[in-house]
Amino acid sequence: MRFTLHCLLICLLAGTLSPVCAQVPPVDTLVRDTPVRDTLVRDTVSQVRPNYKMLRGIFAAQSAIYLGTIYGLSKSWYKNPLTKFTIEDDSREWLQMDKMGHLYTSYQIARHTAALYKKTGISKRQMLVYGAISGIIFQTPIEILDGFSPDYGFSPGDMIANITGSALYLGQVALWDEVRIQPKFSFHYTSLAHVRPQLLGSTWSERWLKDYNGQTYWFSASPRSFFKGSDWPAWLCFSVGYGIQNMVSAQKDVSIEKGYRPYRQYYLSLDIDLTKIKTRSKFVKTLGFLANSIKIPAPALQISRKGVDFKPFYF
Repeated sequence: MRFTLHCLLICLLAGTLSPVCAQVPPVDTLVRDTPVRDTLVRDTVSQVRPNYKMLRGIFAAQSAIYLGTIYGLSKSWYKNPLTKFTIEDDSREWLQMDKMGHLYTSYQIARHTAALYKKTGISKRQMLVYGAISGIIFQTPIEILDGFSPDYGFSPGDMIANITGSALYLGQVALWDEVRIQPKFSFHYTSLAHVRPQLLGSTWSERWLKDYNGQTYWFSASPRSFFKGSDWPAWLCFSVGYGIQNMVSAQKDVSIEKGYRPYRQYYLSLDIDLTKIKTRSKFVKTLGFLANSIKIPAPALQISRKGVDFKPFYF
């Protein structure tokens, strides 16, 4: 259920990002020296003077979103009174699909906030640190509130997944000076939601948030990123996906008791890196950046305990 909140956080950050990407920092924020490529090897902290007005605005917007989310969560999400802090090991629930959701969300928050900070003219090191920290900070209070909730409990697995998502973004840029492997998300509706609508969603909008059976998490990468001299199109990616089936409860044993046989599914498909499509339009670039968190529908090979199956159009 908390995946709903995670999606809301990404949407709020995306909404903040859209107008910022369309702006160009004022000329007086840049030192009029010869342009230098901003890398972690040669940081631009000495060449670029940040736009402090924009930076303060982003801090204020993030703080408002952050505090408003936490306040709203404490008043509406946790309906039962908070109690003493407890730890709950839920690492085996949902065949770890919920952990994939935490990793994905933390990565996307880090990616979006880093893009926001980049527009202020701060150095790449600062941009990455702020982005990675935001990915963790936005979700940590949720985990702490869970710890005081009688319905949940603090999950070490969730916290590890949150840190991993931010580290995945930070680590790639630190290692390669670019993002080569993109976590993405796709969803299709399943009939299992009718079995337990309260848990898996009773409406179409709830089902794509709650029904883990219809969710797939992907890791997309273009061979061109690893083989710079290749003729392979930079925008064309291979994508590896993970999903589950027949989980009508968070616990596998309960699903089996209800007559279902849960299993994991793995996918191999093609994808498009929308940020690598060349265009002069800032609007199109912004749209591509935002939409690049979603896996495009495409043919896919599905591998599971049932064998190998070809899906001509999978999402």
